[in-house]
Amino acid sequence: MRIIKKISMTIAAVAAVGLMTNASADKLDDIIKKNELNCGVVLDFPPMGYFDKDNKPAGFDVDYCNDLAKALGVKSNVLNLTWADRIPSLVSGKTDVVIGSTSDTLERAKSAGFTYPYFVFKFQVFSKPGTNIKTFDDLKNVKVGAPIGTTYETEYLSYAKAKGWGKGNYTSFKSENDAYLGLYQGKVDAIITTNTNLATKKQSKEFKDYVAGPFVPNYDDVVGIITKRNEVAFINYLNLFLVHQIRDGKLEAAYQKHFGTSAPESLIQSLRDNK
Repeated sequence: MRIIKKISMTIAAVAAVGLMTNASADKLDDIIKKNELNCGVVLDFPPMGYFDKDNKPAGFDVDYCNDLAKALGVKSNVLNLTWADRIPSLVSGKTDVVIGSTSDTLERAKSAGFTYPYFVFKFQVFSKPGTNIKTFDDLKNVKVGAPIGTTYETEYLSYAKAKGWGKGNYTSFKSENDAYLGLYQGKVDAIITTNTNLATKKQSKEFKDYVAGPFVPNYDDVVGIITKRNEVAFINYLNLFLVHQIRDGKLEAAYQKHFGTSAPESLIQSLRDNK
């Protein structure tokens, strides 16, 4: 009996140590210890993420990655992701955090931990000249596309299903660039994209005559920074980081730099209310 009791106590002690070890394992500590932040960004989504003329990562989300690394006192390593890679990159350990314009849906929150919002998009139709799309319902008469794994794909397909025309006229593209290329090559007549990316494309010679059409009805796309769902301490740090971006004037500076406008007061107030 004494031996059994001793073994039981030993097992309990080992289990307790294991629990303490698991409890102390923390992404925030790991990043600081390795002196590097692996930050995922979608780099075919200007002005949020893109490659500049020197083929270096740039954009609003890239600036936020670099600001976060600086706040942590570590090196910034920006990794290029597709839309579909964002959550899998966290699960696999390829990235520590993703600042990739990720819509804070309840379904995604089952797999990833979200911060407070840091940006708000509108979803908008972008079509070739002469397509004559005046309302969102006009999309039932044309060929439509969007990048796979995006919330704007989900919203379009949900709307089309509810309206009864389904997805017989729909094409999924593997990336943002592929969607724009498909539009340019005539594979589709229109794509669903964001107001920010559309505005950037309109400045190019290839798309200057293309038409910015109606928005997805009754939808604001609120996005957050994501990391692994169980990294509570790191999520708390990220939330505080977002609040400091306002206090330090960096949110406003980023908006002025990339969009030439002030940050929306609604976004600023949302972060202030959550602090």
